[in-house]
Amino acid sequence: MSCLKTFLNGIIKENPVLVMLLGTCPTLAVTTTAANGLGMGITTMFALVFSNVAISLLKGLIPRQVRLPCYIVIVAGFVTFLSFMLQIIPWLYWLYESLGLFLPLIAVNCIIFERAEAFASKNNPFISLIDGLGMGAGFTLALFVMGSAREILGSGSWMGLKIPMGEISPMMIFGLPAGGFFMYGIIIAFVGKITKKPPRAIGCEGCPSRGVCKDFAKGGDN
Repeated sequence: MSCLKTFLNGIIKENPVLVMLLGTCPTLAVTTTAANGLGMGITTMFALVFSNVAISLLKGLIPRQVRLPCYIVIVAGFVTFLSFMLQIIPWLYWLYESLGLFLPLIAVNCIIFERAEAFASKNNPFISLIDGLGMGAGFTLALFVMGSAREILGSGSWMGLKIPMGEISPMMIFGLPAGGFFMYGIIIAFVGKITKKPPRAIGCEGCPSRGVCKDFAKGGDN
């Protein structure tokens, strides 16, 4: 698999948020503004890239039976480091405060574990790094677009800058959970339309990660 194809795979074909429907909790929770969505995307990309590389390097040393606890320890280490860095760098402290509880929860983000099991544990460190960048970029792009739409429609601003909306008043519902679900559905439908992707089957057969789940269900012997 070429580097470019691996990178673009995470942005378009297997976008973790808009196609694989992973990481929906932070997607809905932090995308009230474009800045928050961008911040969450970049911090998750950091953890995703470094955990992918680390897991790829250590894949021969991690027993299959305890790989999930090992993945959690590795990812949690990078997230803890990231959290400390956001606290001590003055111009990034706002991001630490705005993400709040969702920053440490990156350590259990299902996108990171899906890529660790489905890709990093089966490929070399360099291509795993590219996969992490692609998946992280796709995640960041989805959150940024959704955050931008919710901020513009909900508060009449974008990245903190006021936008003239004429006679259209901001609709506060887009800053609430209900507005988040609505916008999420609209964006998924739009992406499906422009990519002409057929509706996915309901259940395990329609899930791109079904092979990963089967491995865990069998106790990791495969």
